[in-house]
Amino acid sequence: MSTQQGGQGLATPAPQLALDLPRAWDFSRGAGQLVAVIDTGVSRHPRLPDLDAGGDYVAEGGDGTSDCDGHGTVVAGIIGAKPVADQGFSGVAPDARLLTIRQTSKVFQREGRSGEQRPEDQPDGYGDINALASAVRRAADWGATVINISLVLCTDGSYNPADGPLGAALRYATLERNAVIVVAAGNKEQNCNAGNPGINPLDPSGDLWKNLSTNVTPARYDDYVLTVGSIDRNGQPSAFSVPGPWVGVAAPGEDIVSLDARGTGTITGFVNQQGGVTPLKGTSFAAPYVAGVVALVRARFPELTPLEVIKRIQATAHAPAEGWNPYIGYGAVDPVAALTNEVPPTLPPKQPTSPRSIQLAVAAPAPPPDNRARNIALVGSATVAILLTLGMLASFPIRRRFGVTGDDM
Repeated sequence: MSTQQGGQGLATPAPQLALDLPRAWDFSRGAGQLVAVIDTGVSRHPRLPDLDAGGDYVAEGGDGTSDCDGHGTVVAGIIGAKPVADQGFSGVAPDARLLTIRQTSKVFQREGRSGEQRPEDQPDGYGDINALASAVRRAADWGATVINISLVLCTDGSYNPADGPLGAALRYATLERNAVIVVAAGNKEQNCNAGNPGINPLDPSGDLWKNLSTNVTPARYDDYVLTVGSIDRNGQPSAFSVPGPWVGVAAPGEDIVSLDARGTGTITGFVNQQGGVTPLKGTSFAAPYVAGVVALVRARFPELTPLEVIKRIQATAHAPAEGWNPYIGYGAVDPVAALTNEVPPTLPPKQPTSPRSIQLAVAAPAPPPDNRARNIALVGSATVAILLTLGMLASFPIRRRFGVTGDDM
């Protein structure tokens, strides 16, 4: 897969403008945090000097720094790319270290599969759910304080996927190894195409977990991960973002700029098999924005547990009117608020509540106006006018009796 160059110059990408990163950096830049990127690998790049090689579950002998797909390098750049002069693009947590673990790739497939295909067929891709569980444990044992997983497995909503080892690994990393795990909500494509229903207006308090069309792993392990949906530059849920009862917050997933896995610059899209350009977009790129914010929060509040960090980020997001919904969770992530605001003791439930009728207080009627002064003035004026009129009428006979006429001359 080739890359489409772009994003060069002083212009700040729209997602960064929405997050107000320069102000957030007044409080934290992620120093001291190790962010694991479990993805397609992360290529060495001059703007990722603090990159540790964590291993490779795709190619034997690899160390995780080969990225044939380009995806993992984009994710890593969003999290921690160093700022440079004359470039608007920067990672969210530029002082954090990164750990790359390659777990999947679209250009690999299981050994021996190529002999079963035609020469013109594309590779099936490779990624194993048990390998993902191993990668999570490796990242946790490596000391990662934040783990970003921009990979999803989507299955039918009525099917319970065999992902128990991954669930156990997520619990281990969160509760025993002190890592905050950030995952993507998934895109409406391929196995995720069915998406999930939103809130039923005829049954707004219905249990969303019982009406799933699509199971999304690892997002469905809601007790241990922070799931991120995508929003556009107007703050609206992206059309491709899969809703679900596990969505915690949302972040920009469109108009993405990040690092080029095959060069030293930045890109805005991938060149597809037809020679066209596919813009960088998806919940897989929304998740690293939140992972970067988690690194900022962990650097500023090192005493917080992973679940307390997740609560802080959810509590300080720009919430929808109903407090939570399955498209954007508790709302759009706000780095500055996450670093500075007081956090309430509880959050609204991740479940709509039944509508209630509440009698609003009725204001007491205003006292009638006091018109006494006006009335007295009007009566007095009317009395004077009447007296003057009577006086004028009374003078006419007198003038006729005593007046001088022409006959007297």
